[in-house]
Amino acid sequence: MRPNTLYIVVPCYNEEAVLPETAKRLRSKLESLIADGAVSSGSRILFVNDGSRDATWPIIMALHRDCPLFSGVDLTRNRGHQNALLAGLMTAKERADLVISMDADLQDDIGAVDEMVAKYHDGCDIVYGVRSSRKKDTFFKRVTAEGFYRFMNALGANVVFNHADYRLMSKAALEGLAEFKEVNLFLRGIVPMIGYTTATVEYERGERFAGESKYPLKKMIAFALEGITSLSTKPIRLITALGFLIFLVSVAMLITFIAQWAMGMTVAGWASVICSVWAIGGLILLSLGVIGEYIGKIYLETKHRPRFLIREILDDEK
Repeated sequence: MRPNTLYIVVPCYNEEAVLPETAKRLRSKLESLIADGAVSSGSRILFVNDGSRDATWPIIMALHRDCPLFSGVDLTRNRGHQNALLAGLMTAKERADLVISMDADLQDDIGAVDEMVAKYHDGCDIVYGVRSSRKKDTFFKRVTAEGFYRFMNALGANVVFNHADYRLMSKAALEGLAEFKEVNLFLRGIVPMIGYTTATVEYERGERFAGESKYPLKKMIAFALEGITSLSTKPIRLITALGFLIFLVSVAMLITFIAQWAMGMTVAGWASVICSVWAIGGLILLSLGVIGEYIGKIYLETKHRPRFLIREILDDEK
């Protein structure tokens, strides 16, 4: 039986500082897998240029010219990590039997690729790369990241704890992913919905090799909100429950005030009235904001805009 074809998909946005080293290490790993017969000689490393403003795409083109193991996809403009990753996965789906996605910053342990491929040969269609620990993270990063995963699961979104976008997917799993047409992408939550046989591989996440992080706090918060509102309707249900709770509190307060009036007691209510007005006003604005977020997503989905547009593909034919 012939070895299966592996594509390693790597989204890139302004990664000129780290890309040469990333390419060197991935090439070494892929050549080792081919030599061992784990994957076919048609396997490739597919870099996806997400509208970079630096020399990322010229570097990818140079890598492709110098070595047939490197391929590239150039998007027409920056579409964000999730859309760039999807573009790479859908491009690789037509060419590969299994695909591994990972970031370009070398924080994902390339050594875990061997175990992922082995689990694929054991019959797994999806293999998640899961961090073994977060000891290297700051206290704030560790608490907020782990809290995010727990919060997502509490809201009903089935995400794999401490898993980002380092994963292996078979061709069958990619065909399943292609059936999800939503514009608001959160692949960490969508992939578990596909089903099939899954497994996990633990690895130690390293420091970024070079360049700057593409996910500062502001983008991390936006990404978390995207995930929550894309995968769960519980926030809207919580608004309903909160409104019912406030109604019960108001009824209780009304009964209390009537009882005090019947007993001739003076109700000194200025402070409590002001606090109540501010509290309920804030809750109303918060509720409108949550509902508006969902309405905005519905608006974007109904337009059916393309999630990405590809300018050029570098493969064996070009």
